Amino acid sequence: MITIKHQSITVSSPATVANMVCGFDILGFALQAPYDIYTLTISNEKGIKIIQEDAFDLPANPEENVSGAALLAFLEAVPEIPGLILHSKKNIKPGSGIGSSAASAAGVVVAANHLINNYFPKEELVRFAMFGEKVASGVKHADNIAPAIYGGVTLIRSIFPLDIIPIQAPDLYVTIVHPQIEIRTADARQILKQNILLKDAIKQWGNIAGLVAGLIHHDYDLIGRSLEDVIIEPVRSILIPGFNEIKIKCKEAGALGGGISGSGPSIFMLSTTLQIANSVEQIMQEVYNQIGLAYNTYVTTINHEGVKILDSK
Repeated sequence: MITIKHQSITVSSPATVANMVCGFDILGFALQAPYDIYTLTISNEKGIKIIQEDAFDLPANPEENVSGAALLAFLEAVPEIPGLILHSKKNIKPGSGIGSSAASAAGVVVAANHLINNYFPKEELVRFAMFGEKVASGVKHADNIAPAIYGGVTLIRSIFPLDIIPIQAPDLYVTIVHPQIEIRTADARQILKQNILLKDAIKQWGNIAGLVAGLIHHDYDLIGRSLEDVIIEPVRSILIPGFNEIKIKCKEAGALGGGISGSGPSIFMLSTTLQIANSVEQIMQEVYNQIGLAYNTYVTTINHEGVKILDSK
């Protein structure tokens, strides 16, 4: 039986890195920073009212808004709640490649679930949130949503039926550069090849299996060897200035490896120490300073918790 425990809830919802180089649409992990802030309050008026407290000018119509679409799916399953008011403060820029839409969708459904004493399991929350991802990209994918909700690294073994496997990954440092260009997920999908060579598929399967095994066994050498993409990255990387130079120089500086975060334009690198992660950040900054392209950088870690409850009333 669904019971209302709180009238209002505030959460932080993390940025995420999807694909993890070779794991297109099936692997992802949550970040400690940056993150969005969402406050959800039960309303007696039916539907969703969205109050935006940022400068991104996202659609106010719930059906056209990532958070709104996820909440509409949630409300269909919870007739006990007539309506919701959402105060949205996004810090993760849309189109950045670090899971802005997933942070929106995941954050609000976790918040809504907390209002009803966490009635739904995490897997069901992913299903609700996927309605938001469909608004953003036209596809119900979960490689950003799952780590945002579960925390840590997650493997999406299947979408239909949904099968999510949390992976007990080691504590790694993550360095991210977000060049200030926008690559829409839908556009980045359109340029992908529809057919691939069998030899490339076999190599990719080996890298995915190696990466998962390396994460589980905390085998850093295996992680580094497996962070290779022979299918998606060669196509998408041409959209990102300085990509190849950054990847080569960062690995020379000691990074385990990395690549495109989601559909880009952000680039991520994994490191075993903060010192290496900081050196990687400096390399990223130097490359984009030489190119003359504005950017933001982050040095953070894997977030093993996911969406966090900040306050409830």
